[in-house]
Amino acid sequence: MKELATPQPVVVGIDGSKASMRAALWAVDQAVSRDAPLHLLCAIEQDQNQREPDDATRKLATAEAAVRHAVNAIEAAGKPVKIETEVAYGSAIGSLISASASAAMVCVGAVGLRHFRPGRVGSTAAALAVSARCPVAIIRARDDNVHPPAEEIVVEIDVSPDNGALLGTAIEQARLREAGLRAIICRRTVSGINWTADTEGTRRALADLDRRLTRWKRRHPDLRVESVAVQNSLLEYLVYNRRSVGLAIVGAQNHNHLSELVGPAGSAVLRDTDCSLLIVNRQHL
Repeated sequence: MKELATPQPVVVGIDGSKASMRAALWAVDQAVSRDAPLHLLCAIEQDQNQREPDDATRKLATAEAAVRHAVNAIEAAGKPVKIETEVAYGSAIGSLISASASAAMVCVGAVGLRHFRPGRVGSTAAALAVSARCPVAIIRARDDNVHPPAEEIVVEIDVSPDNGALLGTAIEQARLREAGLRAIICRRTVSGINWTADTEGTRRALADLDRRLTRWKRRHPDLRVESVAVQNSLLEYLVYNRRSVGLAIVGAQNHNHLSELVGPAGSAVLRDTDCSLLIVNRQHL
């Protein structure tokens, strides 16, 4: 009898910060929906000049305490998820990229990761989003509000071949969270094309998108979804709608665009919001 494949885990970067705790709590539903384990990974940076064994012992104790605290919080949520833990030696970014090779998703907090160092959070998150071999969720939430009640999911649709993967992922997330979904075409910055001067192109893109959405709505009548073309970039759209959008799903193929969203500009304007990011491309799925 052929054995069923073991589901790939959902990996969460843990470092003891509130941001990583929010990422862990957000990831619980992702793991449960896949019947997959939730893998908590804490990396210990190795200092080449470190010679005192007491320092290594303290770092290990701190890492184990951070993981234990996350486990306790997840168990308190009372959801049926299998929890795995790992303390790895090396850089956080390197450890997470390595783990992504066998993961269904990697989740990290948007700010506060001690291993990512102040001022470099954006560049590290961008590196993870580009280099990871699975979808990457960058979780942003105020306090412990990891699932805001007014959550809307936004997916940016452009002219890339990854649109099918993005749309499928967005619908999966909308159904998981029982949230409304808005598929948007940003007319100002879509893969370097000036859509403002291409009204006919926008009309055709929306018509094609609506046809695909109609097929999904027939399959899932309870799905609340709409399509719209906006005059702004995705970051500007999120700024204007920052109180209602709980998750934005974007492709990983446009590195400049991605750097804007997860770098200093995006971090500054979305810092006090509940708007998380999920970065994916079709190679991830």
